[in-house]
Amino acid sequence: MATQATIQVTPRTGAGKGVARSLRRDGKIPGVIYGRNREAEPIVVDTGALTKLLAQISAATTIVDVAIEGRAPVKALIREIQRNPVRPADIIHLDLYLVQADQKVTIEVPVRLIGVPDGVKNFGGVLDQIMHDMSIRTLPADIPEHIDVDVSALAIGQSIHISDLPEQDKYEIMNEESQTICTVVAPRAEEVVAPVVDETAAVAEPELIRKPKPDEEAEAEGEGKK
Repeated sequence: MATQATIQVTPRTGAGKGVARSLRRDGKIPGVIYGRNREAEPIVVDTGALTKLLAQISAATTIVDVAIEGRAPVKALIREIQRNPVRPADIIHLDLYLVQADQKVTIEVPVRLIGVPDGVKNFGGVLDQIMHDMSIRTLPADIPEHIDVDVSALAIGQSIHISDLPEQDKYEIMNEESQTICTVVAPRAEEVVAPVVDETAAVAEPELIRKPKPDEEAEAEGEGKK
């Protein structure tokens, strides 16, 4: 079920790009915490602490205990992490979404394929994973880290759809039943490329290694008249 972690944040005063740039220069990341019919509150989190946390958890499915300076901790999900498009390792903004233990949330959870399909193992087919994340609705404490899908029985040409998955007690799948999770396709035949014929090579003049001397030209002409 859902992993839990803790992070310390402080309320943030001021807004705008100038304030955000100043915070990042000081090793801080601006963010916001919202949800549960509560007005969005600007916050600040230490860059080092957030980087360390993200290296230890699955950000999409982890419930975070957010310790706001001077208040009791609240539970939240990391809703969005904005990164620098030029340097993706640099985080520029963080969104936290408040949750309650008795209220269900809708969340994207990674899909993990289990096993080697029969069509791949015995017939050289190729497994194509089409759906990498699945939308589910569940209580915060029941959020799975991933959803496992057994593909070992798949033959070439067969697929697994949402409708093929068994019902779960802990969560409800929100995707359309007709959506394809994965499929096994036939091996791709190698394309044979025909050799390219250089038509100019067939009519090319032989290379002249050395120019004939005048007496050789005269001798050749004399032989031609005989």
